[in-house]
Amino acid sequence: MKLIILAVGKGRNAPEQRLVHDWLSRLPQSGELIEVESKLPAGPARQQDEGARLLRHCPAATPLVACDPRGRDTSSEALAAMLQGWRDGGVASACFAIGGADGHDEALLARAERMEAVAVHVPLIGGRKRAVQTLPMSPE
Repeated sequence: MKLIILAVGKGRNAPEQRLVHDWLSRLPQSGELIEVESKLPAGPARQQDEGARLLRHCPAATPLVACDPRGRDTSSEALAAMLQGWRDGGVASACFAIGGADGHDEALLARAERMEAVAVHVPLIGGRKRAVQTLPMSPE
């Protein structure tokens, strides 16, 4: 199953963008990062424009997960089980939407099959990791 990350903002040549592309290239069915930007000033119109731009890249029959701090706090195991269920059910691809600084538009949230919070893990000295907190996955 192909995983598609739809994100507001441009990573440009940030180290994180290289990590994302490396991670996506390791997936059996590959993956894709699609970044969109709105030229509108901050506010509801921009939020709607960003949502519409993200939705253009997610076909109607494709499951959409909105990454949002108000979403469910899901373990890695539960997320893997969800993806496995979709894959085993014949789903060819799934989209994960990461909104802008103002969050997702209501139209995108209404279209989303799930709304998930994202736990960010940071490496510590000695190679161990710890969860720091659930953060909105939007550019600062």
